[in-house]
Amino acid sequence: METRIYFGKTDETSRLPIFMTTVGYWEHQKETERPQGFPDYQLHQVIHGQGRLILQEEEEYVVGPGDVFFLYPDIPHRYMPISDRWELAWVSFQGREASQLLSYAGISSSRVCKLRTSKLLRGLEQLLLRGEHRGDADYTDYDIECSKHLYALLLDMKPLLILPANHNDELERLKPVLRYIAEHLNQSLSLKELADVAVVSPQYLCRLFQKALHTRPLFYVNQERINRSKQLMFSERELRIYEVADRVGYENASYFCAMFKRHTGMSPESFRRLHGLN
Repeated sequence: METRIYFGKTDETSRLPIFMTTVGYWEHQKETERPQGFPDYQLHQVIHGQGRLILQEEEEYVVGPGDVFFLYPDIPHRYMPISDRWELAWVSFQGREASQLLSYAGISSSRVCKLRTSKLLRGLEQLLLRGEHRGDADYTDYDIECSKHLYALLLDMKPLLILPANHNDELERLKPVLRYIAEHLNQSLSLKELADVAVVSPQYLCRLFQKALHTRPLFYVNQERINRSKQLMFSERELRIYEVADRVGYENASYFCAMFKRHTGMSPESFRRLHGLN
């Protein structure tokens, strides 16, 4: 494969949940220094050779085949080859769902990860192949197709990444807490109460949640309550809003409505109308 780069038409795709800004391949990646970072999210996959990545002049990594590195917008970084040939493929992207898709895969900041395969990621390969045909007269949906492949690439990333050895241990320690939350959603739940279930301090419980689930304990509780309320509104349609609120642990219906809107972007009544549940 020869060195190449393709640019997305961001003015046409910026309304999509996620969209590609550039995708490319370097037969030999040269030294790149960005003191102010890069404006988009980036995913780089090392195909051949080795390079050095430095994040914010604090963290330094040697990356080679089987490695990917993720760069968040506006994070200072630089990278350079340390072998005669350093072969890379990459994609830059933006969109309102970009950070959420990365978070789903376990990526919440700029970092290096190991892949379970050294082959070029299928999503990256598809994006590069699409680029070869973008100039064809009968191929007018290039940017839409790229958005689809990019979404699939990030969605499929989770099982391809080798997580740190302690990740499963942290999740295992949280299982009693997650069960307790599920069984007591209709009751008031405090951070201390949840920490007591795990037999840890509240501060340490927050660290466990952040490392294993990339969220805060009480945010998780509210998320579960909102999900339970949706199920109730579907299965028991005769319930009034204040009854739904009470069944999922909110004593105040107004507070429930505020939390529902924060998590879903709409009120419970709007949710009901949208799904024909009135």
